[in-house]
Amino acid sequence: MSTHVRHPIWLPALKAADARTFASLYAVESFARATVSSVIPIQAYEILHNEQIVSILYTIVAMLGLSVTLFMPMLIRRFARRWVYTAGACLLAIGSLFFVTHTLAGQLAGMLCRVMGASALSITLNLYIMDHIRKTDFMQAESLRMAWSMFAWTGGPTLGIFLYTRFGIYAAHGAVAVFAMALLALFWTYRLGDNPSIRPGKTRPANPLANIGRFVAQPRLRLAWLIAFGRSCFWTTFFVYGPLFMVITGEGKLAGGLLVSAGNALLFMAIFWGNAGKRFGGRRTMTFAYFAMSAMLLAAGAVGETVPLLTGAFLLCGAFFTIALDALGSTAFMRSVRSYERSQMAAVYRTYLDFSELTPPLVYSVVLAFFGLGSVFVTLGLLAAVCGFVTWRYLPKSL
Repeated sequence: MSTHVRHPIWLPALKAADARTFASLYAVESFARATVSSVIPIQAYEILHNEQIVSILYTIVAMLGLSVTLFMPMLIRRFARRWVYTAGACLLAIGSLFFVTHTLAGQLAGMLCRVMGASALSITLNLYIMDHIRKTDFMQAESLRMAWSMFAWTGGPTLGIFLYTRFGIYAAHGAVAVFAMALLALFWTYRLGDNPSIRPGKTRPANPLANIGRFVAQPRLRLAWLIAFGRSCFWTTFFVYGPLFMVITGEGKLAGGLLVSAGNALLFMAIFWGNAGKRFGGRRTMTFAYFAMSAMLLAAGAVGETVPLLTGAFLLCGAFFTIALDALGSTAFMRSVRSYERSQMAAVYRTYLDFSELTPPLVYSVVLAFFGLGSVFVTLGLLAAVCGFVTWRYLPKSL
């Protein structure tokens, strides 16, 4: 009997991680972030009473969050990915505690926790995906992940606004804490392990500045960053200035939540865009999406505050084309990065999200000092056109 070992029956029964594993994790994470995506800008506006100062607040938060993103490889190397992922989920819940204070200091701290948590979750999840999904399957896996998140980004913003307006601030942000804990439980159930092959060797730079230099030196990584930056700028604008636009034009808070939910409902089209990319090629599909997005944004800016609902319709059309970039854009990075430096390059690549939360509010705060709210969409439309041209000119046809 002393040599008899009882092995738990359920451990070998757990399936290996696949595309559905990461799609389910991302879906629950999306619920934790989407639920208050429309509440946060409205709450900030209620505290500050000025859309230009709201832009400045988002700029400050993005600048602080950027430094955390760049140091993420050091944290992963020191504490292992699973603990960084766990900390990211916990930060989403902690941010809720700050938001319920409904003060400027609490708003700032809550937004910062939210940015840091999202950074930790995004980088570690991308590393897990590159470990378990073959390069040839990235496009299908990413489109599936976006499609599954549709449920969260569709119902989440409206749910958050409903809880905020009907039951108060504690109900809206309490839901975030519940989803964050559910994400933790699901993550530890899957028991995803670290792959030692992606950890940086002793001779490879761990310094954030050295990692940036290494990233910038690779043209395909620079291009992948720009593609991600352009489409992320759209979502930053859509989530922040979409609800603000509806409130300022008199359509109401609920209309802002419905606009965001309607745009996110289109995420189910990620499967369609994934198939389109496979059939026509990622380069052609992403270029078309960028130019179409640009046209919709310029139209939205031209209409502006004169017909708010028509402007909202143009923004929804822009969201439809942006989803193509969500489904296909990250494959440019995943198929270009070298396996031995994934951790370092993933952290630098992730700065596209920080810069997309930093740059637009900063630029818009200047533009809004001279023009109306519609100028925000015109500015973004011009950026989309530039990204479309660069994508067509430099993205390899073989992608």
